[in-house]
Amino acid sequence: MSAPSIYNRVWIPQRADPYVYRHTDGKYYFTASVPAYDGICLRRADTLEGLPDAPETEVWHKHESGIMSIHVWAPELHFLDGKWYIYYSAGDKDDIWEIRPYVLECLGDDPLAGPWVERGKLRRAEGDDFSFEAFSLDGTVFENKGEHYFVWSEKVGVGKQIANLYIAHMSSPTSLDSVQVQLTTPDYDWERHGFWVNEGPSVLHHNGKLFLTYSASETGVKYCMGMLTADENADLLDPLSWKKERWPVLQSSYERGIYGPGHNSFTVDGEGRDIMVYHARTEVEIVGNPLYNPNRHAMLMRVRYDAAGRPVFSFDD
Repeated sequence: MSAPSIYNRVWIPQRADPYVYRHTDGKYYFTASVPAYDGICLRRADTLEGLPDAPETEVWHKHESGIMSIHVWAPELHFLDGKWYIYYSAGDKDDIWEIRPYVLECLGDDPLAGPWVERGKLRRAEGDDFSFEAFSLDGTVFENKGEHYFVWSEKVGVGKQIANLYIAHMSSPTSLDSVQVQLTTPDYDWERHGFWVNEGPSVLHHNGKLFLTYSASETGVKYCMGMLTADENADLLDPLSWKKERWPVLQSSYERGIYGPGHNSFTVDGEGRDIMVYHARTEVEIVGNPLYNPNRHAMLMRVRYDAAGRPVFSFDD
């Protein structure tokens, strides 16, 4: 009897905003938002199948007061310039929505053993008076042509604020050296359920193209994924280099019982095939405040490509 599929079902329960990184030695690392939003945990395994049962190690815990004392969200583990870094967002107990992006650096070779040191808030470029001044979260790092870029979600506006996605070039793992450029704002009705939101960016590089997925709307059943596409040779800091999809590329499936898929990342399986890691719910009705309901579960999906080389996201195993 063949083993049950690990795809499009609960893979790691109660872990939202999942991020998986496969290192150069073949080891897989997993991190995510934990239900209490109070720290950052890592786990490691030889295979994707091994991550659910791998021991979890907390490598950093929130402050008791001040910045980084509440709402520790969406950590990502990256290996840059020969060192380990974690990018995450966190708030202040005195102003719980003062969410900003922060960076941890590992001083050792083993990210589970540490030690990890705080490098503070990500530094914006000189002359940039806007980045990280408001609610800012979900930062991700990607590489193209030897250059690194940071993409994040930040709210703007007066009154009912809108969360847009921005991009900037990185001069180091802790600093930006270009001013922010807006990539997308919630233009369409499917991005405006409950809140007008674009967040949770992640980049998939395939066959000369960059596919930037993101999540939209409130975090319940209407949560869904959109996508931007750019050529790898384009100026990635030019918003006209990115083409936005008119419709979501993934949304809830009542047939499969998968609701609110989003905040994804990308990795590869043991054979090097592209895999999307995402979170979703398995119930339509959410008990209590959706933000604090723990039942967003990490799931996996095989990424397939159409005849034009564009990714296809499907709940079919």
